[in-house]
Amino acid sequence: MRLKKTIAETRSAAKALRLAGKTIGFVPTMGALHEGHLALVRAARRQCDAVIASIFVNPTQFGPNEDLARYPRPFEQDCALLEAEGVDLLFAPSPEEMYPHGATTFVTVEELSSRLDGASRPGHFRGVATVVAKLFHIVQPDVAFFGQKDAAQVAVLRRMVRDLDFDVQISVIPTVREADGLAMSSRNRYLSPQERKAALVLSQALSLMEAMAKAGEHDSDRLLTEGRRKLATETGMRLDYLSIVNPDTLEPLENVASGALIAVAAFVGTTRLIDNVLLPPAH
Repeated sequence: MRLKKTIAETRSAAKALRLAGKTIGFVPTMGALHEGHLALVRAARRQCDAVIASIFVNPTQFGPNEDLARYPRPFEQDCALLEAEGVDLLFAPSPEEMYPHGATTFVTVEELSSRLDGASRPGHFRGVATVVAKLFHIVQPDVAFFGQKDAAQVAVLRRMVRDLDFDVQISVIPTVREADGLAMSSRNRYLSPQERKAALVLSQALSLMEAMAKAGEHDSDRLLTEGRRKLATETGMRLDYLSIVNPDTLEPLENVASGALIAVAAFVGTTRLIDNVLLPPAH
């Protein structure tokens, strides 16, 4: 695996792969890798000839009181994991490389960026869209891989790709979970054993709502009522939102019969976690 830290080197290396006739799969990450990230890499390996990954803790997607300073950065361990999975090229720039002094241009996906996590974290999706747009320009991948756990991010990026005519396919890989159902997240390492146990209520509430929908309950209000009731059984959890929305527009839905995204965000201790489940259209 080759490690590149500058845009010019990465652009040149990616161009050489394309000139050699190789398709490029791209896996952008913020590091602190887990099995969820590695599932993205494996999907990229299966679908493309070459895999490029990035590790960049993007400062523009963190709010002023969020965890940018303490976000885990086990870089050497991450490199070893990516190399073991057969990644061809790793782009690991500095903040100064990605945002040169005086940079004032940002990408904003209007409306979608203020829903779900965007409502709770103003400016978050502007930071995400900007850095991903920059990475797409640098790498020019054929396919970019993201996790279903970040469903709101996926909706924002799909809209950006469509609206700005990026020549890239977005591939979404199912959420990878621990054996007890907890969605894998780099932030899980913040949790104490007691908080880790409390966090299970998120996936349990989603599973309950999913089972109800499969059994024929399509009314969003009734599903949300039962979901909130389940979440309320865990006193160590503070709910940010529980929403049922259109997975493409992130707008609230009154009925899930045509398919829906059930998304949840909550604080367990001081750690903010997200999870979701995608409901298929009812038959």
